Amino acid sequence: MSPFFSHKDSYLGVDIGTASIKVVELKNEGGRSKLETYGYIDIVTDIIRSNTLQTRQTIINALKKVIASARVTTDKAVAALPTFSVFNSIINLPPMSKKDLDSAVKWEAKKYVPLPLEEMILDWKIIDDFKEAVVKKEALKLEQSAAVRLAIKRKGFNFFGKKGATAEPQDFKKQLLSIDRQEAGPAGSNIRILVTAAPKNLVSRYLEIFKAVGLKLLSLETEAFALARSLIGNDPAIIMIVDVGSITTDICIIEKGIPILNRSIDIGGLSITKAIAGSLNVNVERAEQFKRDFGINIDQEIKQKGISKTILNSLSPIINEIKYVLDLYQGQGQQRVEKIVLSGGSSFLPNLASYFTELFNKPTIIGNPWEKVIYPEDLKPVLNELGPRLAVAIGLAQRDI
Repeated sequence: MSPFFSHKDSYLGVDIGTASIKVVELKNEGGRSKLETYGYIDIVTDIIRSNTLQTRQTIINALKKVIASARVTTDKAVAALPTFSVFNSIINLPPMSKKDLDSAVKWEAKKYVPLPLEEMILDWKIIDDFKEAVVKKEALKLEQSAAVRLAIKRKGFNFFGKKGATAEPQDFKKQLLSIDRQEAGPAGSNIRILVTAAPKNLVSRYLEIFKAVGLKLLSLETEAFALARSLIGNDPAIIMIVDVGSITTDICIIEKGIPILNRSIDIGGLSITKAIAGSLNVNVERAEQFKRDFGINIDQEIKQKGISKTILNSLSPIINEIKYVLDLYQGQGQQRVEKIVLSGGSSFLPNLASYFTELFNKPTIIGNPWEKVIYPEDLKPVLNELGPRLAVAIGLAQRDI
């Protein structure tokens, strides 16, 4: 190991975006994340669509530069694959042994992954365990019964009759005993499995880049998992994350900390800036300043005028995509999304959170990825502004802490 890299308990989150490269180093401080350093460099990269030697060298040089300027002290890195480059799907399978489950997942994945599995790296994760699948099924039956009302609390299950007397239906008790013994549920109690597939040639590009930079790539995961870790953590609520980057916007629904529905569109903050520049006939730098100064005017009388109208028109594809994802998720009989968390460099667009709260009738906030990170208090104003932009890198660095 180079003398430049010295911290054994530190991890570097590396976010190679389409318009910038961001790094955040966090140290394991007794099981908590402590900020060591961070850095970013604005550079247009196209690692997904371009596999040329020039593209890779550009990324290598930029990554070396930001690591040096940030004075990174670890060579242990975790990186993210862009959401739009990875295939995700939820499949339903009946309970079975883990050995049989692995084969069944691969067989079922062939129906959903658009490329040959031989060209992909396949990973899967159980969303509902066997016991939970049965509990959900039996709870639904009990909720439909006029004789028994089911009250679910954080710890355990309590069943109450009409007069409040505790009761436990014998059939449900037997069901739970059966689960404990067999780790399997009755026929029809399927489990949901999240299947993720990434192209092998894309993974190879990342491995080559990190090796050339001198970093040990511990893991590759999707941006959605990193965002869920840094912005949501252990929050049990069903939450939508809208990550508005410079060039793309990623929309994902998080359930139990797992991204189960992901969409990505090629519209971001730069699209809004260019629309303002064209509307007012000013350069991009001036338009960017206008965007940050004025944002969305939520006054009904004037929000359809001037810059605010231009911004709203530019946001239309993102708004339509959010509506589509909400309808898709909730239309499948799933639970309702409880709130929206904004992230990305363009999430600070003035009044965007308030506008989304009004438009979607859901509480909308700007996510704070620093919430579970120890950092110097005097850096708080700067870090609060940079937080949404560094959310992916922070979540990556937190992976092994």
